[in-house]
Amino acid sequence: MKVALQNLTKVFPNRNKKIKKDVVAVNDFNFEIPDGKLIGLLGPSGCGKSTTLYMISGLEKPTRGKIFFGDDDVTELSPENRGVGMVFQNYALYPHLTVKQNILFPLQNLKGKDRLTKDEMLRRTVEAAKLVQLDELLDRKPSELSGGQQQRVAIARALVKMPRVLLLDEPLSNLDARLRLQTREEIRRIQRETGITTIFVTHDQEEAMSISDEIVVMKDGTVQQTGAPQAVYDSPVNLFVAKFLGTPPINVFDGKIEKGVLYIGTDAVFSIAHEDCEVTVGVRPEGFIPDGGSLSCLIESIEVMGRDISVVTKNPASHNPFVRSIIASDTSVPSSGHVGFSLKPYKVFVFRKDTEERIFAELMPLGK
Repeated sequence: MKVALQNLTKVFPNRNKKIKKDVVAVNDFNFEIPDGKLIGLLGPSGCGKSTTLYMISGLEKPTRGKIFFGDDDVTELSPENRGVGMVFQNYALYPHLTVKQNILFPLQNLKGKDRLTKDEMLRRTVEAAKLVQLDELLDRKPSELSGGQQQRVAIARALVKMPRVLLLDEPLSNLDARLRLQTREEIRRIQRETGITTIFVTHDQEEAMSISDEIVVMKDGTVQQTGAPQAVYDSPVNLFVAKFLGTPPINVFDGKIEKGVLYIGTDAVFSIAHEDCEVTVGVRPEGFIPDGGSLSCLIESIEVMGRDISVVTKNPASHNPFVRSIIASDTSVPSSGHVGFSLKPYKVFVFRKDTEERIFAELMPLGK
């Protein structure tokens, strides 16, 4: 089921009487979610991603704009008539019911022409439990399950209705690191097997990038960038997106363009065909080559990570106290003193200092 959002806006009245201006939670959101894809809504707390999800589900009514499921305008439809399945952060399982009864519950509430026979309800319940690999735990109660198993019950309960759209609101945030990894792999497997259009809300960029077909990066209620996760990581349109995506995060420096040369601090690093201006330069941690290049940094420490090493240095132009570069473990790096880095041009991004928008100009070796 294709989902289209047209000029979707949500405005809340400001409860602070000293501030008369209303709060714009989502501002003119336009996006089309292809049929059968898993889309990640990604951004910091308060960026509007959950509010967007609630408007798609029908739990919140848009101030302006339209929501389409396929060719159907569902903007005014109640949640129960939209054909959505929703999984919340807190699971919302009934503690006194078994796994089977929790999954069965939505089917027992169907009325009229949608009502099913007991045999059909039981068949669907068992199928949903098998899909999330809980068919051997149907008689247990939620308190007898791990956090990951409880989350899978919540997913099965959402899927048993055969929804047109599956909505997941930060479903992994209550799990520990190992369970998060396992459960996100399960979510991806289930989505691929069912082919249900799925919208996944998270503030965890690693989570979103690992399972999404496309991501939507949001800030202050507005869409900053959309695209395939790797494409957005490799080519951010502004400084916010560049800083939000990546672990370890991107290294950010003060810089300038002067007479066709890009400088980080006082170090000339690339030739660039662009007018003179103050800039901010972002360098991904994997973009450093310790070969005696022109970017000079003072070594603070070296952290061994097995396959790679993390070289922690200082540079006076850096926005952060330390510069972190990821280098292959078989690369020779001095343990102290200064190190000169060359930079991989495709891992370096230049942004205007005033607007923080990306300058899309080719970076060339000095002298070319």
